[in-house]
Amino acid sequence: MLLVAFLTLFTLSANAKILLPQILGNDMVLQREKPVNIWGFATAGEKVTVNFAKQTKTTIADANGNWIVTLAPPKTSAVPQQMTITGSNQIILNNILVGEVWFCSGQSNMEYAMRKLVKIPTPKNKALGFPKDEVANAKNNQIRIFLVNRKALIKPDSVHKSWAIAQDSALRNFSAVGYFFAKELQEKLGIPIGVISSAVPGSAIEPWISNEAFAAEPYFVSKKVDNDPGKFYTPMVEPLIKFPIRGVLWYQGETNCFLGETISYTYKMKALINSWRKAWNNEKMPFYYVQIAPYNYSATKGKVEMTADTEPEFWEAQAQLLRLPNTAMVVTTDLNDNQEDLHPTYKWEIGRRLSLIALAKDYGKKINAVGPIFISDNYLDSTVVLKFDNLKQLKNTNYPLTGFEVAAEDGKFKPATAKIVGNMVLVKSIDVKKPTAARYNWTENPTGNFYQNGLPALPFRTNNPLTKQFNIN
Repeated sequence: MLLVAFLTLFTLSANAKILLPQILGNDMVLQREKPVNIWGFATAGEKVTVNFAKQTKTTIADANGNWIVTLAPPKTSAVPQQMTITGSNQIILNNILVGEVWFCSGQSNMEYAMRKLVKIPTPKNKALGFPKDEVANAKNNQIRIFLVNRKALIKPDSVHKSWAIAQDSALRNFSAVGYFFAKELQEKLGIPIGVISSAVPGSAIEPWISNEAFAAEPYFVSKKVDNDPGKFYTPMVEPLIKFPIRGVLWYQGETNCFLGETISYTYKMKALINSWRKAWNNEKMPFYYVQIAPYNYSATKGKVEMTADTEPEFWEAQAQLLRLPNTAMVVTTDLNDNQEDLHPTYKWEIGRRLSLIALAKDYGKKINAVGPIFISDNYLDSTVVLKFDNLKQLKNTNYPLTGFEVAAEDGKFKPATAKIVGNMVLVKSIDVKKPTAARYNWTENPTGNFYQNGLPALPFRTNNPLTKQFNIN
């Protein structure tokens, strides 16, 4: 592969000097409770010793000059520690913490930098806050950030300054979603948090998936995959897979939605998740992702004709991945003040909602992490009985629910009234005597008010065709 060829060529001219990859440096956070790889480049046959946290490991560089040692799983440490790597020269890495490390990736809404917060209009939903001055106020040295440089990540590092404390200029350029996720985790867990951001504005999903991963997914046998498979995986993901992480945060999809994709995107996401889990050698690795935000796709013109159903159908394709283990999706139907803005604000709320999922699923916190998710439907005369996960009767649910529609066999949906009863919602319309289907927030301009503990319900339709089309195995 390109990475191997590049490193082999480099080490042949390393002049007996040991070097490290970009991801290993001062100020980094190491993943706790997992074996930690420390690796690098040297002259073939050179002896390399690594000292960290009372551990000493020694190895010999192979014929290509590559070397690696694996440290026993380190314990959580908020106290800065030092790592020494010794060969023909010595490298000292300072201010290392041990905690939780998460990998963030996707396109522009994940890349969306913290510096933009000071320039955006005051959000309409005041209940969600507005941390406009977060960069100026950020002083927490327990949060560390690593922003992937596409051109540099593949190259050995001689300065060891790619990690940074989450403040000042480093934070200004970092992912807002990634930072606010880390901030919430650090506050709730009280341990060091490291976040790696590797995102490219405008990128489709295919460049983040290797050709080998597409070949391993039966859906793509005899299908041509466009959009440069592997283009970003090779320089922006593959060099990191030896570095242990807790899980992945993914925010991407707008580019593929503009292509009118549905089930094909679902299978691409499946290939992405399965291949990244394989790369990090963790088939249960958490993978949490973000629903693309409401946007007036139907008003745009491009290669593919957009309709009012384009975005809801894409949401449906995204939601199918919830059937894979250790996945969850943040719903964003209430997080865009301007339907003409493909890069809506409220990135702090997206980070917070991602953190709720991690806190509940990975850190044992007894909290509500996601809103109601449709399970099943039943039809009793003129009433549709919808059953949901993450829904229970609350004292303040007597207000009328909006955003629900029902249809008879003619497929014409009409507005419906709805009320919560236990973990069910009863839906009916005076215009539909015998409904055969129901849906909620099935629009690119959603206004439905179906929430549970402040978290919006996932849009759905009962006559979802993808359920039978998507094979999770």
